[in-house]
Amino acid sequence: MSLLELAPAGLVDGDVYLKREDLHELGAFKWRGALPVMRGYKAQGAATVVTASTGNHGAATAWAARELGLSAVVFVPEQATEAKLARIVELGAELHRVGDDFDEAKVAAAAYALERGLPLFVDGVEPAQFVGYRAIGDEIAHNLDGRTGTVVVPVGNGALVGGVGEALADTGWHVVGVVAKDAPVMADSFDAGSVCESSSGATIADGLAVRVAIPYAVARVQPVVERMIRVSERELAHAIGRFARAGIRVEASAAAALAALAHLPAMPEPIVLVVTGRNIDDELFHRACDASESFPN
Repeated sequence: MSLLELAPAGLVDGDVYLKREDLHELGAFKWRGALPVMRGYKAQGAATVVTASTGNHGAATAWAARELGLSAVVFVPEQATEAKLARIVELGAELHRVGDDFDEAKVAAAAYALERGLPLFVDGVEPAQFVGYRAIGDEIAHNLDGRTGTVVVPVGNGALVGGVGEALADTGWHVVGVVAKDAPVMADSFDAGSVCESSSGATIADGLAVRVAIPYAVARVQPVVERMIRVSERELAHAIGRFARAGIRVEASAAAALAALAHLPAMPEPIVLVVTGRNIDDELFHRACDASESFPN
């Protein structure tokens, strides 16, 4: 169980808690979804599993593979975060850098898996992932012991917010998703009530850098999320700096939840921000802390 703590003084006003998914040894929440999925592949007789990632999902797949005695092959885009790539290699996965963004890496991973007859772990389409992420919602409800309020969840492919939303459905909690304005496809799809297309998926929040929505994830998110918020690159950078000044190092995807508060209408407290990960390259971290105005708004 990860830590639920009151937001540090000076980070944000009000009755606000942080769900610290960044404290796991991998520095991110993705292990919760990867481990049950990889157990399923092992039970089916797989020895090697292929996946695509911008970083944290790949590391979680590699970690779960190592835990279960499997091999992992991870495809990442050319511009993936170096800190995350180092972790994937450290965990023993075979790494392939292909494509300009996550969705191009995913196409390459699918072709590789098909050619070799290997299972392809597509982040966001595995039911076991949603079950794994439900635990985060369950823990929030348990730790706040009967109180209800609002949970703000960063949204990449939608599995995390879908799982949290399903855990808190019909409990009185409000679930809000947040995307990068420059990677809006999940918010666009949510607002439209169906899968939309987007040509934009480039953002410093690499965990949110999705250009092609997954229909399965859109369908699961739709009934359990109240609204989607879009935040700019400058707002993401500013939020990284605010966290840093409070003594917490986060990646831009995690900072999205804090950035979203400026756009959130009056919502019931307590408010819980899901802090999804801490794996950020030093250069981006320092630029965000020292020169947030250099990012586009």
